[in-house]
Amino acid sequence: MEKPKILVWDLPTRAFHWLLAGSFVGAFLTAESERYRDVHVMLGYTTLGLIAFRVLWGFVGTRYARFNSFTFSMRKVSEYLRSLLARDPAHYVGHNPAGSWAIYALLVLGVLTGISGYATYEELGGDRLGALHEALGNAMLGIVMLHIAGVVLSGFLHRENLVKAMLTGYKRGDASDGIVGRRSVVAGLLVVTTVVFWAGGFDDWFGTPTATKPAQQATDGDH
Repeated sequence: MEKPKILVWDLPTRAFHWLLAGSFVGAFLTAESERYRDVHVMLGYTTLGLIAFRVLWGFVGTRYARFNSFTFSMRKVSEYLRSLLARDPAHYVGHNPAGSWAIYALLVLGVLTGISGYATYEELGGDRLGALHEALGNAMLGIVMLHIAGVVLSGFLHRENLVKAMLTGYKRGDASDGIVGRRSVVAGLLVVTTVVFWAGGFDDWFGTPTATKPAQQATDGDH
């Protein structure tokens, strides 16, 4: 008998996931562009803000959003990876061991990439820091690709659509394993704050002050 659908991922967790994914993709695509440099910087700041929220939510969020629900030892990760290769992986309602380590790696790399990016933007560390920022971004991309591959493989073996689950919040499982409450207000605040930040960023970085900066410098030079 097929198990019922239960709510696993609350709205803030889902909003964070897709906002972070979009911010990272946008930042990565604009990394080498002078024209869209300000967009790259804005998305970098967004990534840092989103990670700060996720760390907080990892302590006060719902059951499967909390870090204590996906803290696994290396032995557990190794066992899970071997079970994947054997095409008989253990099923987890929340994050599986391999996925949990990918999440922690993304959070750490996201912070390091953001900090090194800020320092590079402020010209604090020279070319070496710029190279480090690029290397961290590439490492983060590598973890993202591994994470996607793991989602596809485990989803295939478990015959469940994990991407859809992160969109709807629902997976199949025992009724007692589901969470109560979507936390819509928190998710709404997260989305609105992000959008307002983006709107303010576009206004500040692409508005009149930025456009007239060269002219102002020329005026200062005349004096």
